[in-house]
Amino acid sequence: MKQEKLTTRSENYSEWYNQVILRAELADYAPVRGCMVVRPYGWALWENIQSQLDARFKATGHVNAAFPLLIPMSFLEKEKQHVEGFAPELAVVTHGGGQELEEPLVVRPTSETIIGHMYAKWIKSYRDLPVLINQWGNVVRWEMRTRLFLRTLEFFWQEGHTAHATYEEAEEETMRMINIYADFAHNEAAVPVIPGRKSESEKFAGALRSYTIEAMMGDKKALQSGTSHNLAQNFSTAFDIKFSDENNELQYAWTTSWGVSTRFIGAIIMTHGDDQGLVFPPRIAPIQIVIIPIFRSDDEKALVMPIVEQLQKDLTQFRIKVDDRTEVTPGFKFNDWEMRGVPLRLEIGPKDVEKQHMMAARRDIPGREGKTTMSFENNTEQISALLDDIQSALLAKAIAFRDDNIHDPADYNEMKSVVESGWAYSFWCGDAACEEKIKEDTKATIRCIPFDQSKEHGQCIVCGKDAEEKAYISRAY
Repeated sequence: MKQEKLTTRSENYSEWYNQVILRAELADYAPVRGCMVVRPYGWALWENIQSQLDARFKATGHVNAAFPLLIPMSFLEKEKQHVEGFAPELAVVTHGGGQELEEPLVVRPTSETIIGHMYAKWIKSYRDLPVLINQWGNVVRWEMRTRLFLRTLEFFWQEGHTAHATYEEAEEETMRMINIYADFAHNEAAVPVIPGRKSESEKFAGALRSYTIEAMMGDKKALQSGTSHNLAQNFSTAFDIKFSDENNELQYAWTTSWGVSTRFIGAIIMTHGDDQGLVFPPRIAPIQIVIIPIFRSDDEKALVMPIVEQLQKDLTQFRIKVDDRTEVTPGFKFNDWEMRGVPLRLEIGPKDVEKQHMMAARRDIPGREGKTTMSFENNTEQISALLDDIQSALLAKAIAFRDDNIHDPADYNEMKSVVESGWAYSFWCGDAACEEKIKEDTKATIRCIPFDQSKEHGQCIVCGKDAEEKAYISRAY
């Protein structure tokens, strides 16, 4: 069986991305334009992302619930900015059961409205607050230009929705969640995101303020990888979410929403992937270790397989796959699992059994440099340390790549050149006109105003006026 070579990233990055998803069997195209089928290998990755995030949510007092997929059109029309922001992306149901509906139903693009309606029923007193609810589900947004995981008509995500007694509590929640996302991205996915505030034009429709984690992909474009929104009292006013405070006076609640979607799978692919295929960080990899038994006869098989089976029993704390296919060669298997991004490959043949060791091949270091022999003894400790080292190495590599491609241009002309292949980190006065000029001239956008700012002042990279904050500017997905 012959394996076709992947298109390299330098040849055609977009084609490489599509090929690696299809060949690694993460997802496939659905019969409906712009939709995808997430295959078991891709869903296992999403389940690992889910479990890591869900544990963090519950540790901070959040609970899971489920809300309807169909939302009355009138609900979206209650919050003006919200309906204007989502109107072009709505999928609307007008008929059901063979009859025209009295009111059209929207297939949820997000759930602020239906949840706002329910919170208005549930919240009556300050004793009912805070409400800290998350749901895992799917949403539909009628995108014109789609790409697997990054932008599809239907996608899977989690969306948190909380209600609080004060602005300060809502703002604290909004910040808490963006920091949880950043912690997950950094420590579990080895994606070194930059957390910050969205500009007014880039914020969520209906929010007072939006925060984001922005990641640099392998082609140096930015990817918005998670967002958290302080909705102030906008949705509370629209949906009449009121409570009696401690003085028995009616107040509108302060609400938030926040989410991470299957788009984050795209972030992992494009942060770590190479010309051989996927590269998964061990902590979230669907399969952490693949064991390849090597034999050419029944006698060799009888020698090798008991060792493989014992090793599999010894390593139950890891996610393991034994590739005992006989219809393909060991070389085919090596390439196949490299393409699928498994962090560690263990090879065991008759000579290895005689010498009481196995060959360990790291996915993050292709070729001979990534190979080492490993004793059968103390294998759990050795492998655990090796996987930790792979995780750390992937993060360090991604940080170095990101930092090498962020520049502080001297003037606007240099900035225009920088964002053709990299990020600019420049002073911005906050004026929407300067932001729009950047977009028109370069197709780049202000990705975020990072939290980590020096106290120095400077001149806006566009107009030269005094500026107090710097922003990351780049082209984005």
